Amino acid sequence: MVVAVVALALGGFAIGTTEFVTMGVLPDIADGVGVDIPSAGHVISVYALGVVVGSPVIAALSARLPRRALLVGLMGAFLVGNGLTAVAPGYRTLLVARFLSGLPHGAYFGVASLVAASLVAPHLRGRAVSSVLLGLAAAMLTGVPAATWLGQQLGWRSAYWTVVVLAAITIAAVLAVVPSSPGRSEATIRGELGALKRPQVIITLLVGVIGFGGMFALYSYIAPVVTDVTHLSRGTVPWVLLVYGAGGVIGTALGGRLADLSLFPALVGSLVVLGVLLAAVALVSPSAPGLLVGVFFVSVAGSVLAICLQLRLMETAGEAQMLGAALNHSALNVANALGAWLGGLVIAAGLGYRMPSVVGAGLAAAGLIPLGLSAVLRRRDGAAAVRAADTAAARQVRVPAA
Repeated sequence: MVVAVVALALGGFAIGTTEFVTMGVLPDIADGVGVDIPSAGHVISVYALGVVVGSPVIAALSARLPRRALLVGLMGAFLVGNGLTAVAPGYRTLLVARFLSGLPHGAYFGVASLVAASLVAPHLRGRAVSSVLLGLAAAMLTGVPAATWLGQQLGWRSAYWTVVVLAAITIAAVLAVVPSSPGRSEATIRGELGALKRPQVIITLLVGVIGFGGMFALYSYIAPVVTDVTHLSRGTVPWVLLVYGAGGVIGTALGGRLADLSLFPALVGSLVVLGVLLAAVALVSPSAPGLLVGVFFVSVAGSVLAICLQLRLMETAGEAQMLGAALNHSALNVANALGAWLGGLVIAAGLGYRMPSVVGAGLAAAGLIPLGLSAVLRRRDGAAAVRAADTAAARQVRVPAA
């Protein structure tokens, strides 16, 4: 089981590396394809768009397929997309290649989460799912810095060739150690997409888009915070990102354990703590130790929140668990765009680089609104289930007529 989960996490490592390495080699990409840096930034946006589009579509279309074969197919498509990125001759072909690379992202995590959960006892599902996502966190800590350094030394295309190699290793590992498991033969596209009619699914997605957007409001502008607010050198930025990555690894591992203990309270608690920490970062960021400690714990809380959101979506999606797990990554990519956009607005308004953290705290607080509605519906549904059970029991126990 451990070896199988490690193989699944390796795919997450490859996906996390390609998702974030673009930010590290963006100036090199701009020079390589002959565009300015703002235009090159669209390369990041189209990848996120691919994730948002591909997650629900692929999950709904592929629910009936054997899961190990589906994992191999998704990682194969991911390999091809990154290979096309590495050989793209110009800007437009690069945009297409990045969109294609993003399509399998969410679906892979959806299938891998289900496979990992199926390998363990029910009370260990959270830890199994978080172990898969630990690959994504580990990429932030080691894969992205290493691929960025390689891209700067050997050209930006080498960063994506590295991802191609990681994808090929993942395919071999999945085929070697992940047990085969059937898909849901009774699944239909309409049935899978029917999960989107469930109020709790929609509400949880809103929590992810709004609440998790708070973390990206800070992360998107962490470099100017380091240089203009804390007054550290540009060379310090990678070290701050390393601290952020370390927090993500710890938070991902912690999130699985908290979710196994009590999922919904862990979801509420992580969102509240994230909001408080983001507000604190706005206050302490002029101090270097304060910024490092704040960034670390923001990453821990945000990673716990991401794990809890994934498991909550799997719980509320009914039979369409793969779709629920995949949709989490669509929501988090929308959160990325929302947080970066709102953070950019306050900076453009001349309010300074500390304000995105304040915006992030506001988004985390706003995420509590749909989460509160979810709690109300959860309590109501629980009460209705108890009443139904009592009624059924009463019908079975009848006093015989005299």
